[in-house]
Amino acid sequence: MRDALAELSAADIFVVGISPDKPAQQKKFDDKHGLHFPLLSDPDHRIAEAYGVWAEKKMYGKVYMGIVRSAFLIDEKGWIAAAWYGISPKNTIPELMKVMKG
Repeated sequence: MRDALAELSAADIFVVGISPDKPAQQKKFDDKHGLHFPLLSDPDHRIAEAYGVWAEKKMYGKVYMGIVRSAFLIDEKGWIAAAWYGISPKNTIPELMKVMKG
């Protein structure tokens, strides 16, 4: 995402990340990866639940609740114009550009 910020900005697309991490953890992550876009904290996962991305996950036989990595394109009226659930970071921009090009 960060590598495409100039292209997204030129298309009037504003990027925001949201995670259940606390702001201090997010700052460390941003400092490490140089995201250059805002990260919003959702520690009680109310936003994640509203968007349907707080779900049961499994790893090494352990079942837990967590975030399903997803991306959303929200239009100027606040409506979800497109949604990608379970998308990988490397596929987010190409999928977004497909929608933008119509």
